[in-house]
Amino acid sequence: MPKPPLNTIPTFFHRYVNLVQEDEVSTALRNNTGAMFSFLEKIPEEKWSHRYVEGKWSIREIVQHLIDAERIFSYRALCISRGEKQSLPGFEENDYAAASEADRRSKEELLSEFRSVRDSTEKLFASFSEEQLHKTGVSNNNSISVDAIGFLTVGHGQHHLNVLQERYI
Repeated sequence: MPKPPLNTIPTFFHRYVNLVQEDEVSTALRNNTGAMFSFLEKIPEEKWSHRYVEGKWSIREIVQHLIDAERIFSYRALCISRGEKQSLPGFEENDYAAASEADRRSKEELLSEFRSVRDSTEKLFASFSEEQLHKTGVSNNNSISVDAIGFLTVGHGQHHLNVLQERYI
């Protein structure tokens, strides 16, 4: 199934969806997983507290953010696929990052948790039927489909991988 048209996705997420090259969400998730972990595993532990500019997130905080956001995106996809009619809440990423205490965690803890979350995300999207992938619901006061959430999850991960490659390493 091809990526959903951008006019069916909230404008804020276009920048993420545009980063995804694949046309099938499960393939995109698998490919992004490989690229993400191949890169993160090579970063030495002592660099995980690095911030490229004062006030920016550390590498630990970025990985924790990826974990938090992916859990939220998966929850939204699950709810919509099951026919949830209520608007799902948004979240303020900077507040979540500040409250995460990510800098007290080790590289290994964060990578292990991220692997578990990504494995769960991959299994969740693989479990959806075509009909479920096309279901739409409301999240953060915007209409969005389950498949769009999958593509924005991948693009969101790719965005942060690009930032890490360009500004941190």
